[in-house]
Amino acid sequence: MTATIGILALQGDVREHARALEHVGARAVPVRRVAELDAIDGLVIPGGESTTIDKLLRAFDLFGPLQERLRGGLPAYGSCAGMILLADRVIGGTADQQVLGGLDLTVRRNAFGRQVDSFETDLVIDGIEDSETAPLHAVFIRAPWVEEIGPKAVALARVRTGPAAGRIVAVRQGPLLATSFHPEVTGDARVHRLFVQIVRDSL
Repeated sequence: MTATIGILALQGDVREHARALEHVGARAVPVRRVAELDAIDGLVIPGGESTTIDKLLRAFDLFGPLQERLRGGLPAYGSCAGMILLADRVIGGTADQQVLGGLDLTVRRNAFGRQVDSFETDLVIDGIEDSETAPLHAVFIRAPWVEEIGPKAVALARVRTGPAAGRIVAVRQGPLLATSFHPEVTGDARVHRLFVQIVRDSL
């Protein structure tokens, strides 16, 4: 069975995520309307600006329906800003910022610094095949990190070197997956393959 995975197409690397998903055997479709949300088996929330995505979700009348589907068990993967939107708690957000929630953790927005502080590093990620012997190259752009993780969520990866060593940058809780980094820009589709498997397991 081919899973149909939506990509929230309000901001971010929509085409790049679509290519990665199709590379690992899923059907990728953009999501901007409630009717499109109703037709998918899983959803990718791309990076971008979390406060802007929040406002666009409300402007497109998607916030409530999406939150309801997530609470009903819709698998979702959030990268960078997507991690912030899926977190239950945010440090450093704006006063009016809302999150969809679902992940029992606290994220710190822009934790690694500003755009000029973007960096790349190699990660070992639980659940990613061969990452012990072939670490996944991760690109961080104005990225959040997980400040605190609750008992319901599981840490999948931590930064291994540098000033942020030990910080959690990939998590999973049931059908929800999130990373601080942008796997869609590297050509390595292993994170997307993991998410597609999560979606298939939910069908």
